[in-house]
Amino acid sequence: MSSIPVSSSVGDTVPPNTLDMGASIPYSNEMDNPMDISTADNVKSMKITIKNYTAVATWRWVANDDNCGICRMPFDGCCPDCKMPGDDCPLVWGRCSHCFHIHCIMKWLTSQQVHQLCPMCRQEWKFKE
Repeated sequence: MSSIPVSSSVGDTVPPNTLDMGASIPYSNEMDNPMDISTADNVKSMKITIKNYTAVATWRWVANDDNCGICRMPFDGCCPDCKMPGDDCPLVWGRCSHCFHIHCIMKWLTSQQVHQLCPMCRQEWKFKE
């Protein structure tokens, strides 16, 4: 984990992982940790200003998703093109292991101008045999 660069008017820095954005944090040079506010009666608090930070996000696949990645309807239901549950709306898998209602993937593939790609991973779409 990277620390956030900080500066203060008294020349001290606050250890990483102790920042509460915009909060005043009591701190003593004699310790390596911020002091508990309840014991900080005789210690001056310092105001810190965040000058720069880099936001970080993570992304991952939903592993147990039982919905079609195109129409977002449940696999055990019917796709938007089918009128009633139980209509012939089989599921199909690609070589990339993504699964869709057959009507959804066929509509997706016909809408692709140049390359027929999986809508989830953008690999070339090939039906799994």
